[in-house]
Amino acid sequence: MTGMGGTAVGAAAMCAGAAAVLMSGRHSGARRARLLFANGAAVADGPPARWDVAGGLRRIRGRLRPEWWALAAGVLLAVLGRSPLPVVAGAAGVPLLRRLRLAARARRARERRGDAVIALCGALAGEVRAGRQPGEALPSAARYSGGLADARAAVLAAARFGGDVPGALAAAARQPGAEGLLGLAVCWRVAVDQGAGLAAGLDRLEAALRAERDQRADLRAQLAGPRSTAVMLAGLPVLGLALGAALGADPLRVLLHTGAGLGCLCVGGVLEGLGLWWAMGIVRRAEAA
Repeated sequence: MTGMGGTAVGAAAMCAGAAAVLMSGRHSGARRARLLFANGAAVADGPPARWDVAGGLRRIRGRLRPEWWALAAGVLLAVLGRSPLPVVAGAAGVPLLRRLRLAARARRARERRGDAVIALCGALAGEVRAGRQPGEALPSAARYSGGLADARAAVLAAARFGGDVPGALAAAARQPGAEGLLGLAVCWRVAVDQGAGLAAGLDRLEAALRAERDQRADLRAQLAGPRSTAVMLAGLPVLGLALGAALGADPLRVLLHTGAGLGCLCVGGVLEGLGLWWAMGIVRRAEAA
């Protein structure tokens, strides 16, 4: 019995040792895999890190479009005021805020494309002045400036195979913000057909585009005051609600659960919308002029 007990203890010890070796080998193999995929960088051992709550909230906030905050604010006000009307108002504001966001993104893309066209004119003028032919200089200038955007393949193919480069540039100028390519097409046609200096024309075109861009930036800076004033006036009702709640007047109950409050809310909302539309219309007309 004693021999059998010793044999069992020895077998158990051997099994434990084999398990320890396998476990250590598995961890070392996992470590080698982590080191391999980390490209030689230091990888920390130990148990996996806990889920970062703050990081998760930041990721959710980054993925959540700004217009959905209107619906979230409506839900919060509906809970505080015990009424479904704020949810309806927040849902109605989602498409309006989405339209504003898309318009702002399109404006930024238009401005970036205009800057790229200016850089293209400067780079092309430098390449031509360095002694390269226009057809050879255009691919290099387009690669470093990105001024041709989505029409790069068509324009470069026309330049490489002797096609209608001015026509391709004029077609590329239909992109928002790329209107300066039409001037580049005119300079190219004049230089090829009449033998005029392309570099000098590009210098004048670049200077004109820069002056136009600076004028728009100066106008936008002058309109920043009226635009911020309109936004501040739009936020005054929210400040009034917060002040009333701080004084203990319970403005949400008055606005959402009484007839006079509902009437004031409807009239105030209409006047608020008309005021914003009027102020932003003035700013838009000034920018267009």
